[in-house]
Amino acid sequence: MSIERLFHHAAAQLPEGGGAPKRTASQFGDLPEWNLSDLYPAMDAPELQRDLARALSNAIAFEETWQGKLATEAARGKDGRLGAVMQAYEALEELIGRIVSYASLVYAGDTSDPRRAKLYGDVQEKMTDASAHLLFFALELNKIDEETVNAALDADPAFARYRPWIVDLRKDKPFQLEDRIEQLFHEKSVTGRGAWNRLFDETMSALRFKVDGEEMTLEPTLNLLQSADGNERQTAAEALAATFKDNLRTFTLITNTLAKDKEISDRWRGFEDIADSRHLANRVERPVVDALAAAVRDAYPRLSHRYYAMKARWLGMEKMNHWDRNAPLPETPQTVIGWEQAKQTVLSAYGGFAPEMADIARVFFDKRWIDAPVRPGKAPGAFAHPTVPSAHPYVLLNYMGKPRDVMTLAHELGHGVHQVLAAQQGALMASTPLTLAETASVFGEMLTFRSLIDATTQRRERKAMLAQKVEDMINTVVRQIAFYEFERKVHTERRRGELTSDQLGEFWLDIQAESLGPAIKLREGYETFWAYIPHFIHAPFYVYAYAFGDCLVNSLFAVYQNAEDGFQEKYFDMLRAGGTKHHSELLAPFGLDASDPKFWGKGLAVIEGLIDELEALDD
Repeated sequence: MSIERLFHHAAAQLPEGGGAPKRTASQFGDLPEWNLSDLYPAMDAPELQRDLARALSNAIAFEETWQGKLATEAARGKDGRLGAVMQAYEALEELIGRIVSYASLVYAGDTSDPRRAKLYGDVQEKMTDASAHLLFFALELNKIDEETVNAALDADPAFARYRPWIVDLRKDKPFQLEDRIEQLFHEKSVTGRGAWNRLFDETMSALRFKVDGEEMTLEPTLNLLQSADGNERQTAAEALAATFKDNLRTFTLITNTLAKDKEISDRWRGFEDIADSRHLANRVERPVVDALAAAVRDAYPRLSHRYYAMKARWLGMEKMNHWDRNAPLPETPQTVIGWEQAKQTVLSAYGGFAPEMADIARVFFDKRWIDAPVRPGKAPGAFAHPTVPSAHPYVLLNYMGKPRDVMTLAHELGHGVHQVLAAQQGALMASTPLTLAETASVFGEMLTFRSLIDATTQRRERKAMLAQKVEDMINTVVRQIAFYEFERKVHTERRRGELTSDQLGEFWLDIQAESLGPAIKLREGYETFWAYIPHFIHAPFYVYAYAFGDCLVNSLFAVYQNAEDGFQEKYFDMLRAGGTKHHSELLAPFGLDASDPKFWGKGLAVIEGLIDELEALDD
């Protein structure tokens, strides 16, 4: 994983400093706060200062030893030392990754803390400087002709271990620039894209939303949009809109700057389409993503439009307001789900699929690899950060006792299990392309949902659970493709000139109206809601990976339900592969092919089938 991706991973998914693990008592039970001492004991630990110095000195020594010599080593065949060089390079990537992971997690735990912000900024600068001395390595490898590289891979078993990484690296070759330009892009990322990302994070975490006289942070305010009280939902939506509007100039400037920054990079590298750099990073072909987006857009009337019309009727409304979109049904239980219950629910579902899956997930609870409470300054949302193979992943949640929070726990632990299993591939090859990174997380959600729904006998409770699952799938598939279409519009129009806040709001409303359908009325203020989506800032075009993963898992789950035996073993093999195989290779054992246009229709049909079931349950 590159240094930029490590920084952006923690920030984009939006963790707590070192020291002993803590518990936070609350109405949800004893919520864990994680302990980062498996990375470093504390922000001022001598071990961290030692590794910061070692990363730079070792990187300089690596550059001095090997720059300009890789082609010679490759030509030496079995007598060459490329295998040993790759191992040294991977060790440096692991060291830098550990440092960057720690700083990112500490910072995201409280972005309002100046000490944490300084650590994050200092580490970002120092590790960018260190990794600049490693930049030559990939560039120089890609300059070696194909025949020589292949001969070296065949001759040296130690080098051959990295064949998947080398094959992936060669795909970047057409977009590789002259060495000095690559170095300039790399070093200026700290004061360019990285700085704007940090500004977004710190601005967002500092925002306060006034709800009935109380000032709240983003996460609890968003949570009110799931309240059973319509007035409370409206008040929260209006508070969000008011604060977003007050800060719209900043978010518009950040969006314009980063879109222009991306356009400059894409133009220099020669990417044709605005999303091609993301497709390359995801190791997925543009026609595959285009087919996914087209299939979802065509399904809007059968999915979101149809479901929201049903929901409006259930809520006794002719049309829902935008703040009613995630309102619970009257049938939905309003009891708070305690942490222990959430834990047992997910572990039980995982164990029903495979005991090994539950065993891996249980370690996250036992060893406090999870940070669950909502805190001022803590990053909103949820994520699983892989850190480095020599350590382990960490999971961040903002747990508030909702049924969706249980599903989020299942989702992030799915990531965590995937990351633990893939770690055996090493620092260079454990990381999975984003399109496949969502597979285990969405599968974990589906296991948990199916476990709960199968145990439900009451008609009204079953209806509420099905409705919630359909809404989650619409949010994952329809909403994320709408986000993708919004990004495409923004980046396309930005090439014609700077965009105003009003233009961005218009793009947002047009695309949201198309995806949500006529049963939802987008009230005044909703035009600002594009501003808080972190993926637009941290990882342009990331969002389609969620839809990719959900549709893929729908098809995968159908295979599982119809499989006689052997599915679990093939599933774990897929997770253990990490980033060593293309999606076509990983899906082939299950008889699935994402390049087949019909593939996406199968995944979307699962959502449609759940809506059919809901309609049959309609009173």
